[in-house]
Amino acid sequence: MSSPNRREVFRSAALLGALPAQAAVTPDVYTQLGVEPFINATATLTINGGSRLLPEVIAAIEQASQLHVNMDELMAKASERLAELLQVESGIVTAGAAAALSHATAACIVGADPEKMQQLPDLRGLKNQVIFPKESRNVYDQATRTLGIEVVEVENAAQLESAIGPRTALIQILGEHFGGARFGLEQVAPVARKAGIPILVDAAADYLIVPNPYIARGATLVAYSGGKIIRGPSTAGLLIGRKDLVQAAWANSAPHHAFGRAMKVSKEEIVGMVVAVESFVKRRNLQAEFQEWEGWYRHIADRIAKIAGVTTKINGPARGGPFPTLSVTWDTSQIGYTAGQIGRLLSTGKPRIMTHASGDGNTFLIRPVALRPDDYKVIAERLTEIFRAAPRGLAKSPPAAPAADITGRWDVQIQYQLGTAKHKLFLASKRNKVSGTHIGWANEGTLRGEVDGATVSLRSALTAGPQPLPYHFKGTLNGDTMSGEVELGEYGKATWTGTRAKESA
Repeated sequence: MSSPNRREVFRSAALLGALPAQAAVTPDVYTQLGVEPFINATATLTINGGSRLLPEVIAAIEQASQLHVNMDELMAKASERLAELLQVESGIVTAGAAAALSHATAACIVGADPEKMQQLPDLRGLKNQVIFPKESRNVYDQATRTLGIEVVEVENAAQLESAIGPRTALIQILGEHFGGARFGLEQVAPVARKAGIPILVDAAADYLIVPNPYIARGATLVAYSGGKIIRGPSTAGLLIGRKDLVQAAWANSAPHHAFGRAMKVSKEEIVGMVVAVESFVKRRNLQAEFQEWEGWYRHIADRIAKIAGVTTKINGPARGGPFPTLSVTWDTSQIGYTAGQIGRLLSTGKPRIMTHASGDGNTFLIRPVALRPDDYKVIAERLTEIFRAAPRGLAKSPPAAPAADITGRWDVQIQYQLGTAKHKLFLASKRNKVSGTHIGWANEGTLRGEVDGATVSLRSALTAGPQPLPYHFKGTLNGDTMSGEVELGEYGKATWTGTRAKESA
């Protein structure tokens, strides 16, 4: 089978002509399913569909879907092109940044040894520890933990030196280029280099910089998301760095029969991602995009800041969001809405606008990357309407006296969409305020809440991993029972019933 010609596969300039300059956008593909699209002011959140694909990426994906190639040959040529564009030893396209982390971890554990690859996730006889600076822990490191590794947390160089041993597979760090770290790559790299341990950087939210700042400072591998500011496929990512480890990561991923077989990246995503990288490096002017976005913010600010009590501020790039954002804040004595109420008004209007406005506060961010031209005008008008129509001051009645004292132990049964769990709540109430401890199936956390007559609202967070799991119990008190709904953040909702224990513990 002859190797595909790289010029034919990645001629981005020609691909640009495959779509009209202003392709018609209709919501039919969604509305026919009963789903209403929205203006996305949350930028690159995966739950809201990621960023907007570049026109040349859409064209490349469409063309790639019409032909077939050998996946190993395609990735080999894609790797060469990525290395050339990004000035690194090697690179591969993965099924998102999380897949890049998983494949990199597998590569550091078993290399490209097929016998060991087949053993995963059974780590007997293999390196089975990954070291994290404690401040680098986050919910996304589950992509590394999914291989069954043991997490070792460290906070300084002495702890790192002591933690490194024969079972250490790698050190993983959260990208810090657009922020800072007390104990980050600068401090980790000399220790890791001396011990010969690879460093993997999770830079999912970052944009590409050539030459790569992480590799220049001692990182071995770096993972990026493709569907954020790079504006490639939302389901694609990049792993770049040391050639032997990048190639081993590809061996551990689909279409090969290895641990990463489920994390398949398609020929369309590979081509689309390479075209996105090429466009980012060769044609896009990020500073000009930033200036355009700041112009959008000024338009929004000019409209809504005329309303008494409303203020705005343009923020610079930050860790996790390397682009300018707009803060919208209001005085609740003049604008009688919480952020959550404004968020609901925006998301249920016509057209729908999805924002970060949530909770009981009085501020939220507008983020730009997924906005289409002129979306900012719609946002400005809708916010102006909402703020002008807002009641003056938050109307908050004092809570009614509790229907009963709920101090004591409560045995709680939670009914999930599938499965049940038994939890315990140890509560102490003083008038309307409630505090205590929430003990789950395997974890526990502190609890706060209030009782308003017979209405109960209790919030807790179980320390199950690097990011606490939120529980918001809402229900009705009826004697020695409480019942209602529990909100679980991104994990949806469940129902719950609590029964007062006969003997408090």
